[in-house]
Amino acid sequence: MAELPETPLLDTVNTPEELRKLPPEQLRQLADELRQETISAVGSTGGHLGSGLGVVELTTAIHYVFDTPRDRLVWDVGHQCYPHKILTGRRDRIRTLRQGGGLSGFTKRSESEYDPFGAAHSSTSISAALGFAVANKLAGTPGRGIAVIGDGSMSAGMAYEAMNNAEQAGNRLVVILNDNDMSIAPPVGGLSAYLSRIVSSREFLGVRDILRKFARRLPRPFYAAARKTDEFARGMTMGGTLFEELGFYYVGPIDGHNLDHLIPVLENVRDAEEGPILVHVVTKKGKGYGPAEAAADKYHGVQKFDVITGAQAKAPPGPPQYQNVFGDALIKEGERDPTIVAITAAMPSGTGVDRFAKAFPDRAFDVGIAEQHAVTFAAGLAAQGMRPFCAIYSTFLQRAYDQVVHDVAIQNLPVRFAIDRAGLVGADGATHAGSFDVTYLATLPNFVVMAAADEAELVHMTHTAALHDSGPIALRYPRGNGVGVDLPEVPQRLEIGKGRIVREGKTVAILSLGTRLEEALKAAEVLEAKGLSTTVADLRFAKPLDEALIRRLLTTHEVAVTIEENAVGGFGAHVLTLASDEGLIDGGLKLRTMRLPDVFQDQDKPEKQYAEAGLDADHIVQTVLKTLRHNSTEVTEGARA
Repeated sequence: MAELPETPLLDTVNTPEELRKLPPEQLRQLADELRQETISAVGSTGGHLGSGLGVVELTTAIHYVFDTPRDRLVWDVGHQCYPHKILTGRRDRIRTLRQGGGLSGFTKRSESEYDPFGAAHSSTSISAALGFAVANKLAGTPGRGIAVIGDGSMSAGMAYEAMNNAEQAGNRLVVILNDNDMSIAPPVGGLSAYLSRIVSSREFLGVRDILRKFARRLPRPFYAAARKTDEFARGMTMGGTLFEELGFYYVGPIDGHNLDHLIPVLENVRDAEEGPILVHVVTKKGKGYGPAEAAADKYHGVQKFDVITGAQAKAPPGPPQYQNVFGDALIKEGERDPTIVAITAAMPSGTGVDRFAKAFPDRAFDVGIAEQHAVTFAAGLAAQGMRPFCAIYSTFLQRAYDQVVHDVAIQNLPVRFAIDRAGLVGADGATHAGSFDVTYLATLPNFVVMAAADEAELVHMTHTAALHDSGPIALRYPRGNGVGVDLPEVPQRLEIGKGRIVREGKTVAILSLGTRLEEALKAAEVLEAKGLSTTVADLRFAKPLDEALIRRLLTTHEVAVTIEENAVGGFGAHVLTLASDEGLIDGGLKLRTMRLPDVFQDQDKPEKQYAEAGLDADHIVQTVLKTLRHNSTEVTEGARA
């Protein structure tokens, strides 16, 4: 284990209340120690690094100036909140980040009163902070809503919807725009900091308010001209015209790493009667740690790493990652078909679209954090004869469900959805789990929904989707590495709605959808050893179902079990509906469904998550034997042998 950094001042601060007792001249030392503690902690656990290092000074300044937790601080996405967690009573657990039973890698209401709103998806902070601000205003209680939102999150329309409604909050709402990538404003310096301090001061705002009241008494054309003159003058020196038009008083840009500039401006904002206010700070991802500053993308999310060298721990060699298998398969489809294009919403490397983009830069589109736009953009491309692949994580595709229904499914447009991170996702926990996509897609008319059992099947399904022009089609696959099967040189076009028998038996039938197939085969071995002849089928399609295969399995086996990495309402529910509609249950069929439990599971290692969910070989065997009224104790021992 790496040696812990020396943090004598930080050791005296466990809460923001203790932080606020420090003299201003000590804040620089505190921020430096906070940065070293963050680097050390993430080095031992892995997690998001660059984003947190970029807001060390900002985190310190916010908790120093504002009265948290009474002032409700909402971090957009929340992946930059590690310094915040250290300063809010959780330092003693900071080296449990993203581990089973440990701290979440995002903000989480159940963890601390300093996390008033849980977040892990982007662009929600302004809406939530507005809710806190208006609630306090209506109740006549003190407290503001403070939203810290990154420039990337400003690409989502929800942020602007909230800002358009923010005037109701008055000075109870403060939005801090953390500009660390898009370079909304030119580089900042002393003059910009001085101007920001002046225009946010009580004296300036007081004079401005007097002049504004006077201007309102002027004839309408003169009042409008005066208002425009004020906005133009400040816009010329400071920018922010867009935010002014949305009803915000704009302050900035400010160097987000200079506490001498940051503290006075935030104090002015705290004391202002003007509002709502947007403070524009410019920061640098990875600030203060050389390797992270030099490679912001590489150090955005990291494995465990050596703090001195920056070298990240490498996973042992193994099968390729599903996302890369998809990316490479899509390149081959793109070579064959010039109408194939790829779309992603700010996750090019996470979805494998970055590989396609290198091969076909004019046919790859990263639309930013804008999943709704991504889906309808794909629909427009499809309507004009292109063959779009819309590659989005399962958890993020939820944000565009209306577009999936209205713009794609109803119009029966052949958009191909590559759904990454399907199933449980390990350290990212409940907010990023792909638990619901089979349920919310397989209910839609016109949709085809596939789930890859392994990396070879993913290649076949990518090819099948590329050739499918009769309506929308989705292929889902998990996070992480494949199971180690050989990849096909020539992909097959799968027959829509047809599964396959992987292992033939007579007594027990296991109907698998997705990558639980490997566990189903392990369970079959144990059941065979107990004298229960077992069939294992990979259904491939959640919609349309292979009704003929399912009907045969349900009528020729004593027990049938479905298994999937999805919540209730998915594959198993559709099999049950088929069995009910055809009267198979009336004949005494013993059919059980295995799916994700009706809970939001916390982070842990994936294998532990699936064991907890009851979706491993051990639990398959227990389910079968319990159904057959066998001794479950004997089963557990046999399954683990």
